[in-house]
Amino acid sequence: MKIPQNELHDFLEFKYQQYNNVSFIETDPVSIPHQFSRKEDIEISGFLTATISWGNRAGILKDANRLLQMMDCAPYEFILHASPSEIKSFESYYHRTFNGKDCIFFLESLKNIYLNHRGLENLFSINAETGMKGAISRFRSVFLEQKHLQRTEKHIANPEKGSSAKRILMFLRWMVRDDRMGVDFGLWKQISPASLMCPLDVHSGRVARKLGLLKRKANDWKAVEELTSSLRQFDPEDPVKYDFALFGLGVFEKF
Repeated sequence: MKIPQNELHDFLEFKYQQYNNVSFIETDPVSIPHQFSRKEDIEISGFLTATISWGNRAGILKDANRLLQMMDCAPYEFILHASPSEIKSFESYYHRTFNGKDCIFFLESLKNIYLNHRGLENLFSINAETGMKGAISRFRSVFLEQKHLQRTEKHIANPEKGSSAKRILMFLRWMVRDDRMGVDFGLWKQISPASLMCPLDVHSGRVARKLGLLKRKANDWKAVEELTSSLRQFDPEDPVKYDFALFGLGVFEKF
């Protein structure tokens, strides 16, 4: 499908505005961190929810809420102060291939990050030379510095090995974008929305290729770079806002 640039821009803007509203939240994983008002609670609940955001959307919401209930709906306080026996209780938790041992490691790693690395926002700060790819890789390195099972590493994307890092990029969109529409939080001021990369999955990839925004066939990091570069032609300051358009067209409209 070949659409003139000006018409494509108008189409993407229309779809972005259609789906970037509070009614979108109800069935989306971003609804989970919207249960909180404290910065650290939003970050932690958002990160954990993004981590398990694959599969059936209803199942994601159910399992994310169950995880937070196990943390007494106070994730920051729980991570900092939970006893060994309280942490051990998470052995029973699972979401698809994310099991109890994975979950316990995530809780322990998050505690390390907040106690010793000044929190999640600090770890994702952008270096002009390495960009978002380098920021995610640095975060991954710190996140995995705690003792862990090898199998757990698959739950933290590695763009250095070609991963599209879809769930991490989605989480970063939630934390960074600030357009006051009530979906994304705009909590993190150290990262510019212009530095964000567009989350890419089978749905958004299909739509992007139909619209001529993406030629690469694989949904990998190079495709993320290509797609984001295309979107920057329409809004260099906030290219990832069009994630709403691609996602809505792909999931809700089966475009």
